[in-house]
This record gives sequence, C-alpha cells and structure tokens, in this order.
Amino acid sequence: MAAIETQQLAREFEGGIKAVDGVDLAVDAGEIYGFLGPNGAGKTTTVRMLTTLLQPTGGRAQVAGFDVASEAGEVRRKIGVALQEAALDPLMTGRELIQLQATLHGLARERGNELGDALLGRVGLTQAADRRVGTYSGGMRRRLDLAAALVHEPSVLFLDEPTTGLDPVSRQAIWEEVSKLNAEGTTVFLTTQYLEEADRLADRVGIIASGRIVAEGTPAALKADVGKPHLELSLADQNGNEARCTEVLARFGKPLPSKDGKLLVELEHGTSEVGPIVVALNEEGLAVESLDLVQPTLDDVFVAKTGEHLEGSEAAEQEPVAG
Repeated sequence: MAAIETQQLAREFEGGIKAVDGVDLAVDAGEIYGFLGPNGAGKTTTVRMLTTLLQPTGGRAQVAGFDVASEAGEVRRKIGVALQEAALDPLMTGRELIQLQATLHGLARERGNELGDALLGRVGLTQAADRRVGTYSGGMRRRLDLAAALVHEPSVLFLDEPTTGLDPVSRQAIWEEVSKLNAEGTTVFLTTQYLEEADRLADRVGIIASGRIVAEGTPAALKADVGKPHLELSLADQNGNEARCTEVLARFGKPLPSKDGKLLVELEHGTSEVGPIVVALNEEGLAVESLDLVQPTLDDVFVAKTGEHLEGSEAAEQEPVAG
C-alpha cells in the first residue's frame, strides 16, 4: 500500500485561482520523496492538503491509508510535520517543548519523558535541553522541531524545506538524521529548494509547476532524460589545434559548442570513454592540459521542465538581480 496517494488532487482559491490542478502522486512506504517546484508552483498548497491543514476542492488524497478530508484525525495520528517556519515558544526550554508535544499526543507522562530524552539525544540537544528555545541557533531550532515531529513515532514524516538558511554543518546533521529515520522505516515527504539535498536524499523526485506534476522519477533517470554527460577539455597548446582535436573527439561522441575556451564533447558512456580519448589525443600529438567530466544535474532537469532555475540552486544564486 502506498504511504501517500493522490488522484487528481486540486485546490482552487477565491477568484478561480488554481494553486493545485490535478496532481497524481504515489509515494511508497519507506521511500524518501523529494518535491520540487518554483515559488507559486503549488508545492506548499499540496503539502498543506496532505497534512490536513487545507481542504482539497477537487480529487482525493490518502496518507497512511486514510483520507485527508474524511479521516483527518486518523491522518494526523500517523504523520509528523516539520514546517519551514517552526512554531516554537522561545520562552520554553527544549525539554519542556518536547514534553508538551508528548502530552498533546496523549502519551503518559513517564513515556513522554522517556521519548523526549531519547529524541533530544538523537538530535544532539541533550546539553541544551534545559535552555530556553529563544537562545537556540537556527540549526538547533530545526533539530528541535524535527524531534517534536517524531514524539508520537509517525509512519510518514513531512519536512518542508528543513535546511533552508542553515549553515553547511547544520544542514549535514539534518541530512544524516533524515537518512537514519528512513533506514528505520519512516516514509519521508521532503520539499526543498536545494537540488543537492534532493539528489542526495530522495529515492524519487517530483517536480511541480503551475499546479501540475511536470516530471517524476529517480534523480538518475531524470538527469539521464535531459542529456548525457559531456567532457570539457583544454589543450596545452591550442593554437591551430582545435580543429584536429575536434576531429578526434568526434570519434567518441557528439562535439558541442566550445565554452570558455574549452572543447566539449557529449559522451554516450561517460567515464569509460575518458581514457581512450586522452590516448587518442596523445597519439595525434595533442597534449591535454585539463579535463573535466560533467554530469547532468537536477538543475538541468528543473530548467528543462520549468524553464527556470530553482531558487536555491547555485545557478540561480549566480544570476544577477534586477534593480
């Protein structure tokens, strides 16, 4: 049985605005599903419907075997949710917040205390457990929010951009914890603006644009769909040798337009062809100064499917901002 399943899920707002327009999803139990989309694509609206925070206006959705509209209470008992903006009382200590969460889920005091201590230890907050949350760093708050979402041992965990704004060390800590949770059997539905995050964690990725799913599959399959790896190389002596080099490269794949003074060739089989290319160039008396095998990225997929870079991608961050 799928942990998350939707059929033509839709949400229309006042004025005929279709934020989500017929989304079909099937997320297997025990899977990490990465959900990507530009701002305004319907990503957050979809998550709000799946977590019973917003009623669908069309279609249907089931989470952990229960209908999000007619069985919302059962869905809430089965899911954990860590939203991007964590609602953490800055005057409470980390321990108090976890204990409150346990009480709200109806856990006995002793069991709640036991789980709370275990979870605080799990996310590396034991030493900070009795400090007020207002003194926590951003990374500590995100880890505390994750711990709070796990108090009732959910089978499905929704993470809404869990590492946005975090430093690399804190981001790595969250990634490791998500991987551990998944290895223990927790299904994870992950929205993110970091393509590296989706590439590293997700078993499958879905890309939403204008309220519809425009691409879905494993990261590897999606990248293979938009292009093959290509080799970028420069010669030790390029003067007058570019044409000869291009002729050699054409034996191994499709030559591409040069870039920043480097010669490019698209390769069918990737790494295995690099050695023979270097040997062939040496036989022609062409010494290679540098070479780099470039694989298609999820950003390439995102651009191909939506026409824009994802906000948190490296390419998007390098684009000039209009004044």
